[in-house]
Amino acid sequence: MLILASRSTTRKALLEKAGLHFAVMPAAIDERGMDERLLAAGADARDIAASLARSKAEAVSKLHPDAIVIGADQTLALGLELLHKPSSRDDAMQQLERLRGKTHRLHAAVCLARNGEVLWSDVQTAELTMRDFSPEERDAVLDLEGEAILVSVGGYRLEGPSIRLFETVLGDYFTILGLPLLPLLAALRDLEPELLYSQG
Repeated sequence: MLILASRSTTRKALLEKAGLHFAVMPAAIDERGMDERLLAAGADARDIAASLARSKAEAVSKLHPDAIVIGADQTLALGLELLHKPSSRDDAMQQLERLRGKTHRLHAAVCLARNGEVLWSDVQTAELTMRDFSPEERDAVLDLEGEAILVSVGGYRLEGPSIRLFETVLGDYFTILGLPLLPLLAALRDLEPELLYSQG
């Protein structure tokens, strides 16, 4: 059995499009609390993404010990600042203003666990630079994105109208969407190849 320990609709869609059969069981962990503790301990954005992915996978795999559990997380680093999913349109607007004309990094982590133990993990990084867009361009994109913007770290979706705000994108597309899919599929082929071909 394969379980995705995430409530992300994007990650779910990526796995479905890859032809995997899995259950969705979000992990009950305090992500923001973990962020704060890890930052206080000196962790960087990459470390935080890896720790959160591992914690999610371990937590759900303890509840379902025979399953392979996928934990995943993504952090956005603007220098030393971490940005999260916006809570409102105004919050998204403020995040976009902080990112405007600058380069930021997305760190996407993925982990596989069974019986509460990590079997494999990986972190991939993408580097994105936003244009020095105008307030009118920003507002037009927010209008086009609508409520979808509230589920994306940084207040944008590269797979949506937000692409208009970018100058350059360096990195794997799946990493930018929040799941390093190719390394994950390779790990599943090595660990449990039958899960790639299971019909449910």
